[in-house]
Amino acid sequence: MEFVADLHLHSRYSRAVSQSMSLPIMAAWAKKKGIHLLTTSDWTHPLWLREIKASLEEAEEGIYWLKNSLPSDPKFILSVEISSIYTQDGRVRRIHNVLFAPNISTAEKINAELVKRGCNISSDGRPIVGLTSKQLLELALTIDRKVILIPAHVWTPHFGLYGSASGFDSIEECFGDLSRYIYGIETGISSDPFMNWQIPELQKRAIVSFSDAHSPAKMGREVTVFKLPKLSYMNIGKALARPDENCKIAYTLEFYPEEGKYHFSGHRNCDISMGPQEIKEKGNICPVCNRRMTEGVMFRVQQVAKKEISTSEPQLQFDEFGVGWIEDPAKVHPRFVKLVPLNEIVAESMDSTVSSERVKSQFDMLCSKFGSEITVLLKTPLEEIEKAAGAKLGEGVLKVRRGNISIKPGFDGEYGKVKIWSTESEPEEIQFAKKEEEQMGIF
Repeated sequence: MEFVADLHLHSRYSRAVSQSMSLPIMAAWAKKKGIHLLTTSDWTHPLWLREIKASLEEAEEGIYWLKNSLPSDPKFILSVEISSIYTQDGRVRRIHNVLFAPNISTAEKINAELVKRGCNISSDGRPIVGLTSKQLLELALTIDRKVILIPAHVWTPHFGLYGSASGFDSIEECFGDLSRYIYGIETGISSDPFMNWQIPELQKRAIVSFSDAHSPAKMGREVTVFKLPKLSYMNIGKALARPDENCKIAYTLEFYPEEGKYHFSGHRNCDISMGPQEIKEKGNICPVCNRRMTEGVMFRVQQVAKKEISTSEPQLQFDEFGVGWIEDPAKVHPRFVKLVPLNEIVAESMDSTVSSERVKSQFDMLCSKFGSEITVLLKTPLEEIEKAAGAKLGEGVLKVRRGNISIKPGFDGEYGKVKIWSTESEPEEIQFAKKEEEQMGIF
């Protein structure tokens, strides 16, 4: 069976997170979006953990659901993002890691040990610790060998394991002799699996994608789909660490990485952004303020990638619904597809904003009629979409499925701008096909 999972979210106890991020609302949105398994998130926060214990009960080993749920309702797994800030090798490191706990008892024990080490777990749902990433993993494994750690959004400049501002050049440099317990990494919004296929040490590790959502509407913008005989914590762990035909990652659904906040290098205040080729030609000094620009994910991947890695551009493989999938030429990693969130497609088709009531109403109608957002984007015949919502929306869904869109890449904390219906009179936008060609050519 296939299970759609979004395992990196935040509760309302994290900074800059919507107050709507409560367990019942998260579950309702998961159903609307087509997510079978989501994370409770933020279990280090005492008040949130109290809500978890009061609202959830164990449905399967390590898998929870809201009390009085139906069998088809979304399930939860225990995970939390922890921010490690420390000095190593003469540099300040800021690394975000996601910890998965097999049960509430283990989560409580980890919380107690963090408190002993001076961590204020009540200050934020994503707590800051002075432990190194290796020390955090060692602490967790000492408590329970079933704990899983996945480095979060690994290419983000300021908080990713490979980040240009405060990260490392390798997993081993970060985790030392515990690197063997790092079974996979999270791509983050500004990178996709293909970019990560370029890194040698990721050839035998899982590459997962989750939304890191701070509001219900952002849930599911990236998900990992697991093929499992049964939904359980141990099966999720096996799919990450020791996959086989019965227990593995089937595929991932991806945000277009250009839409992420750190895809290109640049300075937001100076309105300057540059791709890797421009940086190579002009350097990384901002021409406006003469300071070093924030280095983007594309530039950083180019730094870390090894020349011997294959750079052949994957061919899109189109399925019966016109969805263009990207396959790993080496047959090592599962396939993936890049999508634009349905509410963005609806908004542009209506020449409106994603927050307008018209767009919300249309989005809800489509999810209700066809089962979920993911079903609309991937598996609903275009003629049915057109009958329900008009020809233009059907055209927009097809353009997204085929990758026939334009994107102005994000940079220095500013999201990229997607145009599904573009014109030749908009020179600042990068046409998808040309962008793909440039992206592959940098390696």
